[in-house]
Amino acid sequence: MFSRLLLFVALLLVPGALRAEEAPVEKAGFAKKLTIYLAKGPANACGAGCDRWIAIEGEIDREAAQRIRTFLFPIKDRHLPIYLHSPGGNVEQSYAIARFLRAHKAIARVGRTTVPACFTGTQTDAACLKVKAAKGEVEAELTTRNAMCVSACAYLFLGATDREVAPDSVLAVHNSRLMFVVHGNPSPQVVADFRRREMVSADRDRNAFLAAMGISHELSELIRTVKFENLHVLTRPELYRFGIDTRPLPETLWAVEKETRPYVRKIAQQKKGDGSAFRMMEWRLFCENKDRGRLMFVREFDEGAAGKSTVVMMAGAAKAIAFGRLPARFGKYEVWSDPVGSDTVKAMLAVPHLQIGESTPSSDGKSDPKSDFKPDFATFDIETTGLEQGWTQLLASCPATSAGPKPASPSPAAVSSSVNAAPAASPSP
Repeated sequence: MFSRLLLFVALLLVPGALRAEEAPVEKAGFAKKLTIYLAKGPANACGAGCDRWIAIEGEIDREAAQRIRTFLFPIKDRHLPIYLHSPGGNVEQSYAIARFLRAHKAIARVGRTTVPACFTGTQTDAACLKVKAAKGEVEAELTTRNAMCVSACAYLFLGATDREVAPDSVLAVHNSRLMFVVHGNPSPQVVADFRRREMVSADRDRNAFLAAMGISHELSELIRTVKFENLHVLTRPELYRFGIDTRPLPETLWAVEKETRPYVRKIAQQKKGDGSAFRMMEWRLFCENKDRGRLMFVREFDEGAAGKSTVVMMAGAAKAIAFGRLPARFGKYEVWSDPVGSDTVKAMLAVPHLQIGESTPSSDGKSDPKSDFKPDFATFDIETTGLEQGWTQLLASCPATSAGPKPASPSPAAVSSSVNAAPAASPSP
């Protein structure tokens, strides 16, 4: 009887006719079908010793899974990272791709690939898509800033066995929309009952998928609360708690910010305690002249400890860069800033990691951590990948002498729970 009343023509692949569609604001700047290509950039473009990666970008269409399989199957180097930048699309296709990535033991990150050969047009016009579809490697550039993997793309991302969401990129989720066409004149109750059954089935499929990917069921519960018209940007504690990105110190590469006064920037988020909170930190290196730079360190204010310690950076065992005075306070951030000589910068460039620590001044306030580095709090390392290339770029436009440094903006980058997070370094889909 039911079959005579209704003929549901699925708009997508069965089962479920379910699609996490992109909202209109997300369509701009993305190709209408998922594009995959092999990209090659400058040295260390995708991390220390990494200059080649696989770019996957655009909307997840109904034939996406087969194209991804066809492309990835013959690639022998399973260590090539995959960088995703997508507004989402077909849920079933994202599940299929995710399962293939899991079998592939893929490394996935959220990142935006740009091809310089396409700069005369856009990254999604027909000519550029032809460049990206050509066989072989495509010369490209990579950034995590403002990169996004949202809606159905998040499911695709979860298929990787190694997942990284940089502090300046976004992974966002929302509930899916059930799409079908009704022929005939069924009663509203019949349609409502069908919709309810299909959504229950979709929830069951999502729960099974997330469990197979080793992701906490809490993510599924969260997704159910987010309306299709909205997006929820996963916070760093959520990424950690759900088992998506469990790094205790996610960090970006050092990268040049081409502001009025350019500088090299690095952002990191440090886990606090059990991972229920993370602390945002940022380093900025400015070039004041050929012989001197200025290093700025910004971090979120800690009501219990802020302003009571000296931050120390070690470049190797013997070279310490310390901020000896109390930090300035700007809203919820505290800021240290000190000049650094060319020899100090060279020492920073010569090591793969910089060690960060804190020491408490003595009661007379005369402690000198530069001469006696004995941190009282736990230390941690940050990578220097990208710092040398960035500093070289700064030097090219840096004056030979300087009449005096211009004031550096202390406003740090941050990623909030909004897709339109501020300041400018946070993603805006």
